[in-house]
Amino acid sequence: MGPFETEERRAFRETLREFVAKEVTPFVSEWDEAGEVPWSLHEKVGALGAFGLGIEEAYGGLGFDDVFMRCAYAEEMARCGAGGVSAALGGRLISIGPVHDLGTEEVKARALPEVVAGRKGSALAITEPSGGSDVAALRTSARKNGDHWVIDGEKTFITGGLKADWITVAARTGGPGVGGVSLFLVEADREGFSRVSVGAKTGWWCSDTAMLRFDGVRVPAENLLGREGEGFVAAMRNFNLERLNMTAQCVGTMKCCLDYALDWARGRETFGAPLISRQAIRHKAVEIQSRIEALEAWVERICWKLEDGQDAAGEIARAKAFGTKALEFCASECFQILGGAGFLRGNPVERTWREVKVMAIGGGSEEVMRDLAARRMGL
Repeated sequence: MGPFETEERRAFRETLREFVAKEVTPFVSEWDEAGEVPWSLHEKVGALGAFGLGIEEAYGGLGFDDVFMRCAYAEEMARCGAGGVSAALGGRLISIGPVHDLGTEEVKARALPEVVAGRKGSALAITEPSGGSDVAALRTSARKNGDHWVIDGEKTFITGGLKADWITVAARTGGPGVGGVSLFLVEADREGFSRVSVGAKTGWWCSDTAMLRFDGVRVPAENLLGREGEGFVAAMRNFNLERLNMTAQCVGTMKCCLDYALDWARGRETFGAPLISRQAIRHKAVEIQSRIEALEAWVERICWKLEDGQDAAGEIARAKAFGTKALEFCASECFQILGGAGFLRGNPVERTWREVKVMAIGGGSEEVMRDLAARRMGL
């Protein structure tokens, strides 16, 4: 047990690991080629309680939060070797926090239990065709009309957006800049709402990614999450957890790739000896393992800081940028260990090699993360 481990955290991780090994990993290539995961997977993960962290029991949650457990979930799910699975399930994870923290009792009671149980889907809609990371410049608008808000605009690259029943939407209710942004919960069956797929993607094939359109969509006034004009701050708090989870996901993906590559190298012979006996291969493994352990320790440190109530936004930004670069290195080196076999579809190394770029962009690009970190350093 590590310095931050508890019996509860270890049991949670072990349960997840067993679940992923039995219910997820054997099927990921099939799901990826099919372009979706079965909805039963959402319900099975919901039954584990993995969607309930930070959600009160009254709304179907666990009644407590634990950042270490959040990261354990991200890491263990990533060890299935298909980022699309994490993305398919993750739309709800990045969208329900603002609903729980800011929504009215009526809204929470109506939306959260079904989403937390995995029976319904939810998504977070912030990115727009005109830009993603610059949230303060979003153009989707919401204007008050009697006891309703009317939303107009477009969103794109929305993870889980095609199947979501509930969508947490950032829209401009005031003037330019951060103070004019608010958050709303929008039901997918509202008149004027439509969605289509973004089209063929390089990776995350089994996760749906959508373009959303709001054409005079009317939502009740109580669907405003929190107070008008405070959506940007709420979105940034939400982003910090998303970015940390993605960093933990890098850890799990790297472990999966290295395990797969080393198993291959142990069984592959070159010039009369196992490939694993070659110094060049062993050195690659050492370099990858060093990055895994460095990132794993960094994630634990950030979790400890957050559990201690400390601000870690700048550190999370640095860790995410470092983590995606480490994952890129790992994917490339493991691909090299596999040689021609790595070029064939259906293995986690090839899949990660394709998908690593979305990890470097989603949740905040590497460039934006470094700029945020620099500002936090006073630079």
